[in-house]
Amino acid sequence: MAILTVTDLHARYSSSGPEILKGISFAVEDDDFFAIIGPSGAGKSTLIRCINRLVEPAQGQIIFDGRHVTELPKRELRTLRRDIGVIFQEFNLINRMSVMDNVLSGRLGYTGNLRTLFRAFKRDDIEHGLQLLERVGLIDHVDKRADELSGGQRQRVGIARALMQNPKMLLLDEPTSALDPKISREVMGLIKQMATELKVPCLCNIHDVQLATEFCNKIIGLQDGYMKFNGPTEQMDEAKLNDIYAMEVL
Repeated sequence: MAILTVTDLHARYSSSGPEILKGISFAVEDDDFFAIIGPSGAGKSTLIRCINRLVEPAQGQIIFDGRHVTELPKRELRTLRRDIGVIFQEFNLINRMSVMDNVLSGRLGYTGNLRTLFRAFKRDDIEHGLQLLERVGLIDHVDKRADELSGGQRQRVGIARALMQNPKMLLLDEPTSALDPKISREVMGLIKQMATELKVPCLCNIHDVQLATEFCNKIIGLQDGYMKFNGPTEQMDEAKLNDIYAMEVL
């Protein structure tokens, strides 16, 4: 069953600006780990950001978990966004806060304003946060400031924070682009393993085609806002890759 269905999606950043996405349609099933690949400027990040309306689509339909995303009033976006975890390219951690407080910030969508202000999180949330930090290998860094960590460690905090939301889907926006190849593979492996264990489908914008084919079961290939490929990873071959990246300037 599809947790996400996107139909004829168009997007632009201003009413008079060029179209960034041009009629994109696809569906994410409950057990999918989808990669979005393509050259720079193809629309990969825009597509990710349309899903939770960080970018407002110009046309088309997005249905997530039975909700018509493009029709939701702004007051209901908070509920939508807490059901969609996001792992960012540049980690988006608060450097002066501890590792634990950064992870607990994943519960802000569920926590009242006073509790948030005084960081008075529930015991169950604290225990869940500790379990996630154990799982991502950072239990010994609970009280460290986020800016004391390496890049790979910071992304592991980002993974734990996203999963702290108990999301129904994860959006990954270039989660490995700031990491070296060895750490990139470790991080992708960790995301894939935890997403599989927790049964959370993923939609991943990724620049590294090798990682996409290694860890993802389906691939979307974008070029200049158009969908050039949408299918199982095993159907991706060199000819299709060359077609997707034909317009990339080297």
